[in-house]
Amino acid sequence: QVQLAESGGGSVQSGGSLRLSCVASGDTVSNYCLGWFRQAPGKEREGVAAIGRNGFIGYADSAKGRFTISQDNAKNTLYLRMNSAKPEDTAMYYCAFYATIRDGCSTTQPAYTHWGQGTQVTVSS
Repeated sequence: QVQLAESGGGSVQSGGSLRLSCVASGDTVSNYCLGWFRQAPGKEREGVAAIGRNGFIGYADSAKGRFTISQDNAKNTLYLRMNSAKPEDTAMYYCAFYATIRDGCSTTQPAYTHWGQGTQVTVSS
């Protein structure tokens, strides 16, 4: 089993920046994918970005150019840097994990088997 714990959410003004963190603990696997997802009130959860143990990185169109996903393997920590925040970025942000034998990583929910509890991000205009 893998446990995920997000932190770093909060309130930020439009145009500001925020860095989310997600600490992973539990079983180790040879290859995996980690992803960030978000869910705004009244909307479905959507993928934001994904990163693989082998260095693969992928972004949803809404995140390209403003968000940066990264990981620190020594700290078992996943990050999401949000720049130029917009009010439409307001959502609960979740990190998620799945083990894989493939080189790429998905940004869609069904692939992911383990989820954190989420951290709230609110962007005010």
